Amino acid sequence: MTDPRQVVVIGAGISGLSCALRLKQLGLPVTLLESTGRAGGLAASVHKDGCLFESGPQSFQGTSPIFEVIRQVGIEEELQKADPDAPRFVLQHGRLRKIPMSPPALLASSLLGAGTRWKIVSEPFRRTTPPNAEESVANFVRRKFGHEILEYLVAPFVSGVYAGDPEKLSLRAAFPTLEEWEREYGSVLRGAMKLRAADGKGAGPPPLCSFRGGVGALPRAIGEKLGESLQVGASVAGVQRTQRAGENSYEVRFSIAGREESRQARAVVVATPAYAGAHLVERMSAPLARALSGIAYAPVAVVAAAYSDKQFGTVLEGFGILIPRSEKLRTLGTVWNSSLFPGRAPAGMAVITSFIGGATDPTIVGMAENDIAAIVHQENARLLKISEEPVTSVVWRHTKALPQYNLGHGHIIEAIRDGERANPGLFFSGNYLEGPSLGKCVEQGIRTAEAVRDYFQS
Repeated sequence: MTDPRQVVVIGAGISGLSCALRLKQLGLPVTLLESTGRAGGLAASVHKDGCLFESGPQSFQGTSPIFEVIRQVGIEEELQKADPDAPRFVLQHGRLRKIPMSPPALLASSLLGAGTRWKIVSEPFRRTTPPNAEESVANFVRRKFGHEILEYLVAPFVSGVYAGDPEKLSLRAAFPTLEEWEREYGSVLRGAMKLRAADGKGAGPPPLCSFRGGVGALPRAIGEKLGESLQVGASVAGVQRTQRAGENSYEVRFSIAGREESRQARAVVVATPAYAGAHLVERMSAPLARALSGIAYAPVAVVAAAYSDKQFGTVLEGFGILIPRSEKLRTLGTVWNSSLFPGRAPAGMAVITSFIGGATDPTIVGMAENDIAAIVHQENARLLKISEEPVTSVVWRHTKALPQYNLGHGHIIEAIRDGERANPGLFFSGNYLEGPSLGKCVEQGIRTAEAVRDYFQS
């Protein structure tokens, strides 16, 4: 007899995987449907010519929820942690400059001019009020600290995390804590200091992590833990609301191995990208489909390359380099994988991974892979003093890589939540809701599973 609490999760990215794993732990029967041949979404680790390359996230922040999932799926021994003191660099006037990682270092650094440093020092002693209208990240930073810190620190960081345009990115949606601090304390630095004092631990940021087999080890291990609950190669055509025995229910139609199938479920979690979710629910709710379609995505190309150590004229010690748009290069930034984690390349070689495109250069992914690789190699060769072509490389073109938390994003999310409330038993989970990082997706997937449990209990 079919369990009346059957749940179907659609999409086996890290959000859907985390949600399905938690549902299973809660004792709820779950089926996770994934249209491609593997779980993990953009998070995939590829071995080529003795090197380990990452097609999407290069690492993740080790938060408590993600460490708990790692423990649950039994891959703690595979975990790697990067040196927390590994320096990060930014390109300024063609030179690699170390990014100051503490307030004293920031004030002592010549990366920023005296005027900008004074704005930072005096910010806790000035009280400002955020505007009533939604503000972009760029306008916020210029208003509080000036253009220089936007150009050389904030904008490159935004490109690295969101592949976004700070002129369009919503402060309220992307960095809500900063707006809250200013609204409550009149100062973001004063708010940060009060939070640190309340925490009482003085702990630094979460460690930067990966696995011996790469980031892809996490979705692979979760998939193995789910066992037969995970069905890959299952392309979902749509979700339709139905009634069974007088109770709200859903029919999920999908094809797998050339067969058309359907599954009845009391609850459905749509954990696909927003644009794919819009297609799944368009026949059931046009307003909900329109809301999901309103989320823009930035295209990104990823170029991973391996070189002999002898090809570098620059010592690669650190996290990597961020490149401001004002430097007139197309590469957004480069991660020095071999400097962060061991086992990325054979002895005497190094792996680096570059990102190019984003919201400010969307046409790049339309180019041929060889042309993209040539641009990245030429720019890296100049910055890192690299001689000759890479020994081996891989290029990925992600036409819709990252959701953009642009101005108005909060209204879109509220419309999606309205759609959930109008369709009891329908839930959404994904990197467009509460942050694109791996850790945020894990946390959001877990909370969604617990919301499904609460729905059944109510």
